[in-house]
Amino acid sequence: MRLVLFQARLRTWLPAISLAAVLVPILILQPATFSYFGSGLLLNLAVPIVFATLAQLAVITVNDLDLSIGPFVSLVACIGATVLVTRPAAGALALAGCILAYAAVGALIEWRQIPSIVVTLGMSFVWSGVAIVLLPSPGGTSPQWLGTVMNYQTPWVAAPIVWSVAVAVAGHMLLMRSSTGVRLRGAGGNPRAMRRFGWSLIRARATLYGVAGLFGVLSGLSLLGLTTSADANLALRYTLLSIAAVILGGGEFAGGRVSAIGAVLGAITLTLAASFLAFLNISPDWQVGMQGAILIVVLSLRVLLQRRGDKQ
Repeated sequence: MRLVLFQARLRTWLPAISLAAVLVPILILQPATFSYFGSGLLLNLAVPIVFATLAQLAVITVNDLDLSIGPFVSLVACIGATVLVTRPAAGALALAGCILAYAAVGALIEWRQIPSIVVTLGMSFVWSGVAIVLLPSPGGTSPQWLGTVMNYQTPWVAAPIVWSVAVAVAGHMLLMRSSTGVRLRGAGGNPRAMRRFGWSLIRARATLYGVAGLFGVLSGLSLLGLTTSADANLALRYTLLSIAAVILGGGEFAGGRVSAIGAVLGAITLTLAASFLAFLNISPDWQVGMQGAILIVVLSLRVLLQRRGDKQ
């Protein structure tokens, strides 16, 4: 019995263990990276990835998969670098329209029972097409207020760490601790029970997709604030990166089993791995390979622990 409990706790702590496994070699090789400046440099792009990961987590909560979050984040950055600068009111309306469009996609998937992979893959081309129309070539500029927010220096602890912790806690409280979060997770964990209690699955899925759209907008704006310019292909890799981070953080594709804190830890782990290799002037191909290797190792350990637990 104690062994089963230990294995269950070990599975729960795998996201933190994987983060520690990345941090220890960095500490040994480059202790200076754990200074205020070093940690800020390593995690400079963590905030947009964290937001994109939580967007993917909202979709995975209802057992769906979003293949359009990367192009969507790129579109938001393009809107922010063009319309939001020249016509702020129109830009804000455009971003609000993007969130509503995301919610409508969720409602359509539930209403017509269309596989989410098909719909989101199609929407990825829509988001990319609109982004190219807005910004055919890399350029644009970040609104001044956005650059000020993203470059704000917090005292004692680097800003990306503060942002990530705040987002993780807020996501955990809303999704895991609130009654609304419990109902929304029920849409993925036990949809039949939701129907019996009279809760609308269309509304639940539309709400979660709307939340994903909101986090996608925050991801695009934060990325624009850090890079100061936009590109229609700026965040395409965020699609697979966000899926990997959610799974690395303990999320599963069935049953509405997700963890906001675990997903944020997964996003930070993948960001650290890539940033440290880039700091060592290692090829981007190896950076992607390292991220994949981390995911494979953690998933293998999770499956191994689950099988041993089933045998007990």
